[in-house]
Amino acid sequence: MSIEKIKEKLQEVIYPGFSKDIVAFGFIKDIKENDGKFDIMLKIPSPASEVSAKLKEDISKALSEFSIDIEIEQPEAQAQAPKQSAPKNIAPNIKKFLMISSGKGGVGKTTSSVNIAIALAMQGKSVGLLDADIYGPNVPRMMGFLNQKPKLTPKTIEPFDVFGVKAISMGSLIDGNESLIWRGAMIMKVINQLLTDVQWGDLDVLVIDMPPGTGDAQLTLAQSVPVSAGVVVTTPQLVSLDDSKRSLDMFKKLKIPIAGMIENMSGFICPHCNEESDIFDKDSAIGVANEFGTEVLANIPLDLGIRKNGDIGKPIVYFDPEHIASKKYIQVAHKLIDILDKSETSNDEIQPTSGGKPACSSDSSKGCGCA
Repeated sequence: MSIEKIKEKLQEVIYPGFSKDIVAFGFIKDIKENDGKFDIMLKIPSPASEVSAKLKEDISKALSEFSIDIEIEQPEAQAQAPKQSAPKNIAPNIKKFLMISSGKGGVGKTTSSVNIAIALAMQGKSVGLLDADIYGPNVPRMMGFLNQKPKLTPKTIEPFDVFGVKAISMGSLIDGNESLIWRGAMIMKVINQLLTDVQWGDLDVLVIDMPPGTGDAQLTLAQSVPVSAGVVVTTPQLVSLDDSKRSLDMFKKLKIPIAGMIENMSGFICPHCNEESDIFDKDSAIGVANEFGTEVLANIPLDLGIRKNGDIGKPIVYFDPEHIASKKYIQVAHKLIDILDKSETSNDEIQPTSGGKPACSSDSSKGCGCA
């Protein structure tokens, strides 16, 4: 019996609390054969004795016809329980999670998400882009795979590989202009599936394009993975900034580090006379950023090229890297890399939890209503 056959049987062993097997997670450290006996060595991120016990039981069942010896390497359990429960980690192959949000729709959040993801990839990072805007998915159009379907198996989804970024969207999994009239529980289930069933591979960072507002999707992400940093996209209008404050407050309540704000549609330069007009105002986000102890990462101008390229699926940062907006997105990518590298919230350090519902980390005295 070959070692490959052993690996094939080990694909039947699901890691406790998750939907993926131990081979897909990459937890198999080594398999050796000695006189017909197989030594199987695993390295898992959880220190819990019940997790290793469950794995040994399941592996023994899957390989009951073989003579095996199982060795599991685990980190040492902490001497003291942490004051606050660590967030769940259902995608341990992704190092960092970057949540891009907005207080309201129509401010250029998806445009920013797409161009930032590509700009990060242009800096040599392995990047994924998850379109978590279930009700209004725009990533397929802006990334050029509108009306295309991803490759599906009974258990997995193959993401699109475009412009150096692995991307997936609910818009590619439904038909045409079909509307999704779903309650919160369904949204939570779908987002979890997009995190676990998509074959992301090993990523340095997953950029998550959130739906506007502060609702079920945001809470689900915060409870499912350790979000490393959050970015709020706004326009300079006061009506947009009012809603942006709510998004920033949401980050604080969910204990998500705030990386900064992007002021979109910030000023307009006439292509005919070169006169600058502040159609939606300009630099208004600075005061809000100061209020929340963060910064404005970039002021992106209102520009015809950004809109045209987005509509035809040719992101400006990729197709016109010398454009003023592209240079700003690349500057944002450099800042975010530095912020993420310094972030203490990393999947290399967070341990998956098995079973149970993760506690909401909201510090609101009234609670967030997620119970």
